[in-house]
Amino acid sequence: MRHSMTRNPDILCIGSVLWDIIGRTDLPMVLGNDKPGRIERLPGGVALNIAMTLARFGLRPALLSVVGDDPAGRELVAACTALGLDCAPLLVDAELPTDQYMAVEAQGALVAARADAHSLEAAGARILAPMADGRLGRAEAPWAGPVALDGNLTEALLAEIAESPLFARADLRIAPASPGKAERLRPLLTHPHATLYVNREEAGLLTGTRPANAAAAAAALIAAGARRVLVTAGAEMAVDATPDRVLSAVPPPVQARRITGAGDTFMAAHIAAELAGADPEEALRAAVEGAAAYVSGEIA
Repeated sequence: MRHSMTRNPDILCIGSVLWDIIGRTDLPMVLGNDKPGRIERLPGGVALNIAMTLARFGLRPALLSVVGDDPAGRELVAACTALGLDCAPLLVDAELPTDQYMAVEAQGALVAARADAHSLEAAGARILAPMADGRLGRAEAPWAGPVALDGNLTEALLAEIAESPLFARADLRIAPASPGKAERLRPLLTHPHATLYVNREEAGLLTGTRPANAAAAAAALIAAGARRVLVTAGAEMAVDATPDRVLSAVPPPVQARRITGAGDTFMAAHIAAELAGADPEEALRAAVEGAAAYVSGEIA
């Protein structure tokens, strides 16, 4: 099943497109607690979170992922289309259920989460078909624009992407999805066109170190061969580093009301700023401010 494409997208968002089910409370929680709060079901997944933020900046992202040919999948595609996202490249598979993610947050901090991205993993390289069959490029004339890629793909597929001619000209912007999946990105760590967006914990897992702050984490990634990295550390300093320079910015202080999606918002705000012509310092500042606004609940 395919949806018709109109004009070319501004960026490809490749990875998880699913339903987020998030329970939030303003009360403190520890293991075993049952506290009153609110439960929301909303479009989510790393690739989709990035795409939704990019759309708010006036860009037209295309989604490369998989949804089931089920009520949840049809509802999700309708929601994404209404948000201005290009769903034409989405794989719709009648044999796979639509993925979902569940999280519990208390006082703006993550208590626990579970990502069920089994359909994305099962679909594998089939989600990349539009980049090879002429819809969004082919091996001899690959996609030459920006790509936001998340680590919910399997390690085997990420390794394949690292060597693939379909990505040879792309501006790769990569996020690990979660600390538990950070090590999947190792094949892409030294890719010549890759920019990695990670938090301090994920940087430590990728490099086998225990960095004390974002600057140390960025230094470890560059030493490991990364071309460019952006490292966040919650409310502390964020860093943009290459082998030739290091920039830093401190997020504005805000009252945290939510955390799921904050890193995706940081990444999307940074990409949008750079695509709009911002220099690296301006783009980093836009990213920390965008993430802070999201965490505070200022952004819907």
